[in-house]
Amino acid sequence: MDILVSTDWLAEHMGERDLRIVDATLFLPGTARDPAAEFEAGHIPGAFYLNLPELVDSNDPRPGMLPPPEKFASRMQTLGLGDGSRIVVYDNSPLRTSARAWWMFHVFGATNVAILDGGLGKWVAEKRPLETGKPTTRHRHFTAWKDATAVVTRDEVLANLKSKAAQVVDARSMSRFTAEEPEPRAGMASGHIPGSVCLPYSRLFNADGTFKRGHELRGLFLDAKVDLERPLIATCGSGVTAADLLFAARLLGKTDVRLYDGSWSEWGADPATPKATGPA
Repeated sequence: MDILVSTDWLAEHMGERDLRIVDATLFLPGTARDPAAEFEAGHIPGAFYLNLPELVDSNDPRPGMLPPPEKFASRMQTLGLGDGSRIVVYDNSPLRTSARAWWMFHVFGATNVAILDGGLGKWVAEKRPLETGKPTTRHRHFTAWKDATAVVTRDEVLANLKSKAAQVVDARSMSRFTAEEPEPRAGMASGHIPGSVCLPYSRLFNADGTFKRGHELRGLFLDAKVDLERPLIATCGSGVTAADLLFAARLLGKTDVRLYDGSWSEWGADPATPKATGPA
């Protein structure tokens, strides 16, 4: 299974015993939309709802940080996701949050995972069937282990300011990156990590929500002054849209990309970290 599958592919393969479909829709706090309610009102047949806001480390004061492996495994088991499952993730969010779920699955050891290109929006636009209500789940065993190398910490980013071993790429809007637009979180500094470049995640997608591919996608990275020959660190506001960048780089065959899970929620809130403003 490729890491990006089409609606045609899913329509052909849905119902196969080892295939699991997961709705990973997430909205920004304060958005007047309820992803769980929207899931119950209409979802791809056979799909399960993955509650990303709940799937965090509740003992960490930083928002949205990865949960412990045992918590991740427990939640996957209750959703009927087990060892040997092929998993297709989709979303219906402007943040394209299925990439965050895709990355989390990989961090915790599930590698046979794909994103549905275009998500629920494309599925509905093509007038494909939907189900309503909550699905019945069957408990399955999910073995989770954490690939710590996939995650970058604040201290590693600080060290990278000197070593410049990796290039930091920011998925936030250009206006937030330059500090022309204030951060949406109260008390948060504006600006960006010194030495980083900006490639807004929204540029990675076509009008129908599908990922740009090939030369067009590569050109976006090059236009943003991303050196695809160097290792990359993906960052954003809270570690969600950074996964869009990471996944897009993977579509180009690039595997040496890590995600700064704390992202600007941690960096911008820490008075001890250096900040830059203006363009890269």
